[in-house]
Amino acid sequence: MYLNCHTYYSLRYGTFSVQDLCKLARENGVTQFAVTDINNTSACLEAIKITQETDMKPIPGIDFRNGAVQQYVGIARNNEGFRQLNEHLSTQLHTQTDFEAEAPPLPDCYIIYPFKKVLELQKKQYHSNEYIGISIEELRKLRFSEYRHFKDKLVILQSVSFRNKKDYNAHRLLRAIDNNTLLSKLPEAEQGLFSHQMHPLEVIEKEFEDFPHILENTRYILESCEVKFGFGKGQNRNLQVYQNNAEEDADLIRRLCYERLPKKYPDADEKVYKRVEKELDSIVRLNFVSYFLINLDIITYARKQKYPFVGRGSGANSIVAYILGITNVDPIELDLYFERFINPNRKSPPDFDIDFSWKDRNDVTDYIFRTYKNTALMGTYVTFKRRAVARELGKVFGLPKENIDKLSSGYFNYRELDHLEKLVIKYSTLIEGFPNYLSVHSGGILILDDSVFNYAATFLPPKGFQTIQIDMNIAEDVGIHKFDILAQRGLSKITDAIELIKTNQPEAEIEDIENIKVFKEDPEINDLLKRGDCMGVFYVESPAMRGLFIKLQTDNYMNLVAASSVIRPGISSAGMKEEFIRRHRDPERRKEAHPVLLKIMEDTYGVMVYQEDVMKVAYEFAGLDLDDADVLRRGMSGKKTSKGQMEKIEQTFRDNCKERGYADSLTEEVWEQISSFAGYAFPKGHSASYAVESYQSLYLKRYFPLEFMVAAINNGGGFYDLQTYIQEIRRCGGKIHAPCINNSDHPNMIYGKDIYLGFGYIKELEDKTIRQILENRQFFGPFSSLEDFIDRIHISIEQLSLLLKINAFRFTGMDKHHLLWKAYFKLDKNKTTTHQPVLFKPPHKDFDLPEFEYSKLIEAYDQMELLGFPLCSHFELLQEPLKENVITANQLQNHIGRNVEIYGNLITAKKTGTVNGKYMYFGTFYDQNGEIWDGVLFPNVAVKFPLISKGIYLCSGIVTSDLGYLSINVKWLTRQSTQTDPRLVDSGFKLNVAN
Repeated sequence: MYLNCHTYYSLRYGTFSVQDLCKLARENGVTQFAVTDINNTSACLEAIKITQETDMKPIPGIDFRNGAVQQYVGIARNNEGFRQLNEHLSTQLHTQTDFEAEAPPLPDCYIIYPFKKVLELQKKQYHSNEYIGISIEELRKLRFSEYRHFKDKLVILQSVSFRNKKDYNAHRLLRAIDNNTLLSKLPEAEQGLFSHQMHPLEVIEKEFEDFPHILENTRYILESCEVKFGFGKGQNRNLQVYQNNAEEDADLIRRLCYERLPKKYPDADEKVYKRVEKELDSIVRLNFVSYFLINLDIITYARKQKYPFVGRGSGANSIVAYILGITNVDPIELDLYFERFINPNRKSPPDFDIDFSWKDRNDVTDYIFRTYKNTALMGTYVTFKRRAVARELGKVFGLPKENIDKLSSGYFNYRELDHLEKLVIKYSTLIEGFPNYLSVHSGGILILDDSVFNYAATFLPPKGFQTIQIDMNIAEDVGIHKFDILAQRGLSKITDAIELIKTNQPEAEIEDIENIKVFKEDPEINDLLKRGDCMGVFYVESPAMRGLFIKLQTDNYMNLVAASSVIRPGISSAGMKEEFIRRHRDPERRKEAHPVLLKIMEDTYGVMVYQEDVMKVAYEFAGLDLDDADVLRRGMSGKKTSKGQMEKIEQTFRDNCKERGYADSLTEEVWEQISSFAGYAFPKGHSASYAVESYQSLYLKRYFPLEFMVAAINNGGGFYDLQTYIQEIRRCGGKIHAPCINNSDHPNMIYGKDIYLGFGYIKELEDKTIRQILENRQFFGPFSSLEDFIDRIHISIEQLSLLLKINAFRFTGMDKHHLLWKAYFKLDKNKTTTHQPVLFKPPHKDFDLPEFEYSKLIEAYDQMELLGFPLCSHFELLQEPLKENVITANQLQNHIGRNVEIYGNLITAKKTGTVNGKYMYFGTFYDQNGEIWDGVLFPNVAVKFPLISKGIYLCSGIVTSDLGYLSINVKWLTRQSTQTDPRLVDSGFKLNVAN
């Protein structure tokens, strides 16, 4: 009897989940009901899936509204009706127009107009599929209305949005958030009615007992609707045929594979051919051919456009993918586990995550949308987070900013809160986790065999690609498997660096960037890994990776592949990282591994490192079948599994181990290792793909460090902040210059060893000013003087002042203070601005000005104000001179085990919790020579000397060595004071500025 049920996918309106709606219906004896969220179909498939094993029948529909005003409710009679509803909603969402008062022809749907809207429209004519909806409250009005005679058109329209008063209160708060208003000022028109609740069927029947025809009409609608979907294994709704039929596709992939095989394997042996045949047979039998061919088509387009890419994911374990060129990882060389990629019981296609440069991905996505018909981006929901909810509700309740900040931070004593603050906390807990708004999945693209609208409606985000209103979890359940087209900045660092090298060193010979074999065997490149000298290098530049490389003495590709997996949190926290390091360094220790585990994972010394190791151990050690082993692998990598499935597999694992005679302690140890992988482990092929890109970056870092680092900062840097990369450029022999009118561009520019920062770094300098300078300089050449600049560029004194303060006119040889005075005299703020070029330039008057004294300190403070950092060393700005009895980073090796004092400018600090609930810090610093060192502050020190702000510290502690990785166990540190801006001192103000 319920044709208008809302879940929390009625965004900022509904108050409970799809699961809760189904539970509510069960409690009230309701077996048939319509799921009709407001302008949203996200809940429909989920409701059908939840109830597929029960006698309940949820019917998909949509509550079409303009804002909060209900226009009509659409209910799908069948799957075609669901498609029609989705297409109608999508048209409105794409064009962002209001719905008309009356629905368009939707022949496979029922359209129900609320009684209030019918009275407003005085609608008298109805199509056969159109009805008038009456709620319990509206029965009184109906008795005295002419519409009581429309007996065959009247149905129950009792909305369901709340379960109780708490839900209703949460609803009002959500509506206030949505309307950005105080709760006390929320208009009634923006709220639902408290009576919008579900009642037991006997209550409904009692209310409508005088109108049996309404009950009968409602039952008819519910019973005549049926929308069916299959869920679970065997569902594959992706594009099934790439060409004309499956046979042609199979012939094409086989032909391409054998045509390209000699290039990848010039001396191919029987092992290669067997692997190829095994894969091709599985790909064809499991109907994954079109999936491979579509991915091949995508990367073929990218190659034609000269877009760099990296193919990774479980598909990187495939020799077919390697031969076709979708990936760049040799599964024979790396002994990649075939069953991780495909096993006979697998129903879903393997994952290909294809990374493109952040500059190229949009065009690749556009190509996919142009080429394939039934295409959409995967949706995802941004949910309300606790801190964000507390902040939003604080505003709704009208709390002062300081109270909102306190509640949002989480640092407060609940007993000390006032009544309103406690309400904020109470409802924050209730609303936390609700979907807040629809967004776009980071890289998922759907290419379907049938219409996208068969499954959900779509919306149009700013980039203009239609995006489906469901997320990847329910999509996979119904058989929609996404193509992952991702963006990263590491690839554009490589391509941009090559372009900079060609410009800056035209005579230089650049190795083919795809010739990974040469890079892998280059001792100079491998030495960078061994020393952990990887700043700016994709994926391996963090302090943790640097420390791991030193401990492992990483000096080859296979080591790098292992390191990029062993660093993951699950492996580290379970102690497997340390055990792997020690077995790597000490061959004798490898004998401690269990013989079976050592045989299974010989290359990692019997330690689980990669995601497929879970499968290997489950299958070969514990005797699980490949199906269960793959489910276990998926579950441990954070993928969804059926309810109770993991528990069942764990029991089978333990039972099998017992049957095989393993000691309980060994079984427990191995299971703990498997469990530690949950959500974190990388497949080996994925790590290998990243390692290839790392080697490309390492090659450029070793032989063209300045161009590479400039490309890195032009692409947003990476793990560290801009100042740290600038320090690295200096360490590599580069000289950093402030922006210059004649040498700078929007990005950073390199000329020889001189690097000029881009105009884009100057705070408050407008884009239109930058554009005008660059365009004028391109057409008419460099500027010869300040006067020449003023004649050629239409600029305000405020914008010109920014350029003068950063000393962008230093090519004139005049002091910037002198130029600033001249600028004020020469720019008449009241003159009419014209963009017409002048035939004769007006003469410029000159003025006698006093001599200005240059101050390096003032220059540094101007740079900090406009760039955010000084271009001189921070150590030059300290109030006190450096102590003489301190050591530097390159002297740590000579002081192992001894207490030392050392200066360090903090680069980054990581706060980490300990098992006993305390916390500690890992800090990375550079010394006065620009060399990096690391320090650890254990809990007893961390609580006294928290690393909460950047700056220069004098640190005291003991030098430790862990397998050659040097760090300082810090005992105390003091932050050093910086000289004050002399202009503030002269004006009577004192200020101690942070570095």
